[in-house]
Amino acid sequence: MELIYRDEYFIAVNKPSGFHVHPHENVQHRVSRDKICLYHARRMMKQHVYPVHRLDAATSGVLLFALSSESASRICKLFSERSPQKTYQAVVRGYVKESDKIDIPLELDSTGDLVEASTSYRRLGTKEFPIAVGKRFPTARYSLIEATPHTGRYHQIRRHFNRISHPLLGDAVHGDSHHNRFFRNEVGIEGLCLKALKLEFTHPWSGENVSITAPDCEKWNKIQDLFRV
Repeated sequence: MELIYRDEYFIAVNKPSGFHVHPHENVQHRVSRDKICLYHARRMMKQHVYPVHRLDAATSGVLLFALSSESASRICKLFSERSPQKTYQAVVRGYVKESDKIDIPLELDSTGDLVEASTSYRRLGTKEFPIAVGKRFPTARYSLIEATPHTGRYHQIRRHFNRISHPLLGDAVHGDSHHNRFFRNEVGIEGLCLKALKLEFTHPWSGENVSITAPDCEKWNKIQDLFRV
């Protein structure tokens, strides 16, 4: 887990796929401490740190921690006001529009109530394989997209693209098992194709704009090459 940003108030790490931000709230779903970012960050900094936002275990990329309770309180207030801008990259099934905004209410994971949810995206590239994956189409088409969620709902990007029939590749919950298997076995790209690429926010103390970008990695270099971006 690589340290990619540090000041006296915050740190950011490049979260690997398969790592949880903090221990699971349900004690029946125990996760090894070696797979929990919070413990790695505490060892790295040799002090207590505070998680201030979350990423799904399967998602890689920029993850922010506060170095004090006051810093955590201030940055959490910004997140609650939807001030920070989060930029993701993902691979989805099919050809999406060049750009669009998805405004589809989503169910809260806690109560099931429908709440507003909004995600903007733009298409970065497309790829077509002359192979039928599943029974609907004679070829397999995919899009590389950049997505910006304007709300912070559970699995928002994953659920939104599933709702418009363009599920994310490698998504075992909301995705297409046939295309997931094809990408894993034939294309050689394994796991959820979703990366928290960039996090931007106004620093609560300095007032300066902070922009933190996740570094390149082998998986996403391969994805970029596939789409020739």
